[in-house]
Amino acid sequence: MAAASPLLAYLPLLLLLAITFSPATATASPYPAVTPLHLQALRHQRARARSADAKYVTAAAAAGNTTAAKPFTAHYFPQELDHFTFTPNASMVFYQKYLVNDTFWRRPSGGGGGAGPLFVYTGNEGDIEWFATNTGFMFDIAPKFGALLVFIEHSLTLQLSLIKCCILAIDEQHRFYGESKPFGNDSYKSAETLGYLTSTQALADFAILIRSLKQNLSADDAPVVVFGGSYGGMLASWFRLKYPHVAIGAVASSAPILQFDYITPWSSFYDAVSQDYKSESLNCFSVIKETWDVVDERGASDKGLLELSKIFRACKTVKYAYSIRNWLWTAFTYTAMVDYPTPANFLENLPAYPVKEMCKIIDGFPANTDIMEKVFAAANLYYNYTGDLTCNPIEEEDDPHGLGGWQWQACTEMIMPMTVSNESMFPPSSFSYDERSDECLQSWGVRPRPHWITTEYGGYKIDKVLKRFGSNIIFSNGMRDPWSRGGVLKNISSSIIALVTQKGAHHLDFRSAVKGDPDWVIEQRRQEIEIIQGWIDQYHQDAAEV
Repeated sequence: MAAASPLLAYLPLLLLLAITFSPATATASPYPAVTPLHLQALRHQRARARSADAKYVTAAAAAGNTTAAKPFTAHYFPQELDHFTFTPNASMVFYQKYLVNDTFWRRPSGGGGGAGPLFVYTGNEGDIEWFATNTGFMFDIAPKFGALLVFIEHSLTLQLSLIKCCILAIDEQHRFYGESKPFGNDSYKSAETLGYLTSTQALADFAILIRSLKQNLSADDAPVVVFGGSYGGMLASWFRLKYPHVAIGAVASSAPILQFDYITPWSSFYDAVSQDYKSESLNCFSVIKETWDVVDERGASDKGLLELSKIFRACKTVKYAYSIRNWLWTAFTYTAMVDYPTPANFLENLPAYPVKEMCKIIDGFPANTDIMEKVFAAANLYYNYTGDLTCNPIEEEDDPHGLGGWQWQACTEMIMPMTVSNESMFPPSSFSYDERSDECLQSWGVRPRPHWITTEYGGYKIDKVLKRFGSNIIFSNGMRDPWSRGGVLKNISSSIIALVTQKGAHHLDFRSAVKGDPDWVIEQRRQEIEIIQGWIDQYHQDAAEV
């Protein structure tokens, strides 16, 4: 059987790149089901039964609020289902979740004057609270700016959390994600309901919510800066381009807005993952590269699958060889994405520089050790660094953070072609727009619009185009992050800035400042703060002149 190809795993992206293989379709389709950037890793977090209260307390501490159980409050905003038509269903209302923290917000002194800025996070492809608690940078800088923090969910419901601070950060949940489901439990039922899940509708949700919130807070003149990481970073940059009258600037971290059409080489993502491992150890790279044929060979029989299940400490005997492949593929890919310089628990609990640690494990075995033992031990660092798991739920699937809508987006507008080259440590594979279209038609009853994103938001010759009509965007990337290859890596103008670090990983700059942060991360965040301050100062200067 031909190996299933992981080409269509888009992050998100961030939030959003692992692939879930469906037993029902594995032999019929060369493509696996597409899952968002962060979904596969999060499935394993539920097994650890991590405390939600602990998560909130950690975030509260990052915000400087050590007494609050949660660093934000949740709210729900009535959104219209369809912002772009006047059909009978268009005015149907659903409730979008958003989170607010006003701890340090400088409230308006009267007549809307003197209010601190709103810092709004444009929600990703999942539960907004998860992203809010992993975006400590906004909490860290809120006191300096007197900002209101808002996190908006990209879904049917919107939660608003108010943070005590000088910054307004909105955590808005993207429609159809988390709790923001326009049709409740029937939201994913068919294309009839999912047709309202688009990036353009989500951006309109953000604009309407932000304007309403400012009016309700008597802060009409307060400047708004949007933040986003991964897919949320794409939304933040697009929001600034589409709604410049709503947001004065955008900070887009690890936003692969050029990962479409033929702008970025299709093999770049997996070439970058491979380079991360090769840079640590050529032996490590070679061992992983040899793994896939061995998995297929042993997994071709029931006896081999039983042997693999024992080696990989599966909770249940695995039924398909590609389940082991996917488990390993996910571990190596996500570890490259979150190759942070300090310990972190964004996707899983991991040590500092986990790629280096994985390669140390592989290189530490005697040369004649079974290759499966080597790669299991390395992948186990990703899934079970803390030692909490007694077995690995390799073929169990769940969606603890409400990311399921990404498969629809990856079959409609978010078509990011990916291939695996011969130089990669993964098995070579190709991409076909026609095959992808047929697969999506079979799965969802719709065909993708593969070139819609570049038509709607641009991307080709972006340096020349945005130089003349765009402004006030920070594109930050770390080159250890494979998604960086689809990002903006050079300054476009004096106000559209690319901040690139060679050792940075997936939206590392958005994480809370911690002891042990290297100087280059500290400097990257310092530059971001300085640029944001410049946008706000210019905004107030322009307002004063008027």
